[in-house]
Amino acid sequence: MQFEVWAPQAGRVTLRCDGVTRALERDPEREGWWRGEAEAHDGSRYGFALDDGPVLPDPRSRRQPDGPDGLSAVVDHDRFEWSAEWTGRPLPGAVLYETHVGTYTREGTFDAAAERLGHLADLGVTHVELMPVCPFPGRHGWGYEGVSLWAVHEPYGGPEGLKRFVDRAHALGLGVVLDVVHNHLGPSGNYLPQFGPYFTDTHHTPWGAAVNLDAPGSDEVRAYLVDSALAWLRDYRIDGLRLDAVHALADTRARHFLEELSEAVDELAADTGRPLFLIAESDLNDPRVITPRENGGLGIHAQWNDDFHHALHTALTGESQGYYADFARAPLTAVAKTLTGGFFHDGTYSSFRGRHHGRPLDRTRVAAHRLLGYSQTHDQIGNRAQGDRLAALVSPGLLACAAALTLTAPFTPMLFMGEEWAAGTPWQFFTDHTDPELAKAVSEGRRREFATHGWAEQDVPDPQDPATRDRSCLDWSEPEREPHARMLAWYRQLLALRRDQPDLTDPDLADTKVAYDEDRRWLAFRRGDVRVAVNLGAGPADIPLGSREARVLAAWEPVDVPGRDGLLRLPGESAVVLLQE
Repeated sequence: MQFEVWAPQAGRVTLRCDGVTRALERDPEREGWWRGEAEAHDGSRYGFALDDGPVLPDPRSRRQPDGPDGLSAVVDHDRFEWSAEWTGRPLPGAVLYETHVGTYTREGTFDAAAERLGHLADLGVTHVELMPVCPFPGRHGWGYEGVSLWAVHEPYGGPEGLKRFVDRAHALGLGVVLDVVHNHLGPSGNYLPQFGPYFTDTHHTPWGAAVNLDAPGSDEVRAYLVDSALAWLRDYRIDGLRLDAVHALADTRARHFLEELSEAVDELAADTGRPLFLIAESDLNDPRVITPRENGGLGIHAQWNDDFHHALHTALTGESQGYYADFARAPLTAVAKTLTGGFFHDGTYSSFRGRHHGRPLDRTRVAAHRLLGYSQTHDQIGNRAQGDRLAALVSPGLLACAAALTLTAPFTPMLFMGEEWAAGTPWQFFTDHTDPELAKAVSEGRRREFATHGWAEQDVPDPQDPATRDRSCLDWSEPEREPHARMLAWYRQLLALRRDQPDLTDPDLADTKVAYDEDRRWLAFRRGDVRVAVNLGAGPADIPLGSREARVLAAWEPVDVPGRDGLLRLPGESAVVLLQE
């Protein structure tokens, strides 16, 4: 078997495979690369020693059976027998469901999660989006401190477990999206700097030195990240990737890394005949991120739209701290602006940032499905001091309004696991660092952070306490009882409407028309012949919808169609979807 590794600064590289040591030779055709042959098979343990130093895991390791600090293991991807015939599911018309493998079930494994995929197929979502699954220290964590960007967290089930999960999802007609982190690696178990200039002090990020995308040696670093992304799509038959915090990818080269990545993914899609896509988490509000390359953009297929979330959250909860301040001044105005223009900050002044922010979308050129809309995500829940979900903050009626707006808006909807039944479990920040000093620093830092916002330190959950993760696991008995069962039925009804009503998947962002009353707290919008109205106020509201005949498609509370005066009388904290004939 051929082994190879990029170690441009090493004077000598040896391979340790199944207890046998062999010296590698420089590759005459690729500068900085070393290669050599050795007897190996699926499961063989190996690593590389640089200049007679300790044996380290392979930077391109496909498996870390003993965690980030252990030896790598050979993975023969051809051994897995795929059972589902799968031609893919495209992003237009999709509904995503964000899931954390470690808390989706109490078992916290791919196999246990796969047993619950029937729930998602029945619910009406099209793609399950997995939070990061690369190896990280310990057993439980969010996954954003991962290392070994080609491998799969062993406690979840390793490479075989992920393949079984994807195969089961495809058998049920569900696509799979994977969250990948290119902007930093975890502080523990990260050996990349010993192999080469994977990081650079030219730029800095919230996590320290930046990944090297534009300094000397960056050609190989970029190839490392691109090849890793393609491996998930090819070897695991993943359908799309969510790219974490692309605004933290510091790159001054003429051809941005994201453009290079999107081109490689599009080429793989053409080769495989499957639709493959990239979804960026971007704080830039820059339309170029989701503009096709041929039109001068970076070619990413879609991005999360936090502006819609922030506007909706402030309208529902009245919260105005931090970045919510910009939206809380007139929250329904903010919701209306995002529904019709995509971004709220499109060159406007942001008091949170202390500067102007964003750029307008060209609604005639940017399809609405390129923006993801959501009322809850792992970030927006888990980064609260106690991980409280929206269900802990507002009434069931307001939750129903949030669902109606999210699932009938022009964007690609995304749900966070358990949202569909108003889960009563929190989703808190938890870690399982094996380094005692790092574990202590994380726990104390979390408490200090929220103490500055007025929280008592004893009220902030300790991330290292196993009970914090346990509290965050979904309770699968909830959907079977009230009030959760009613909410689940509401989500199913709305998702069925989105599937059955072509107007609700129309990609024309400019076609959405909105009316609202900030003081009376109602908002209504039109998409083709479909009318959606929500009343966030406590009392009933008279909403002018016009005199055309209509019928109710879905209603949280009983409601009559508008009379001859064109007024819809909508109960307080309620939502309705109508079809005008």
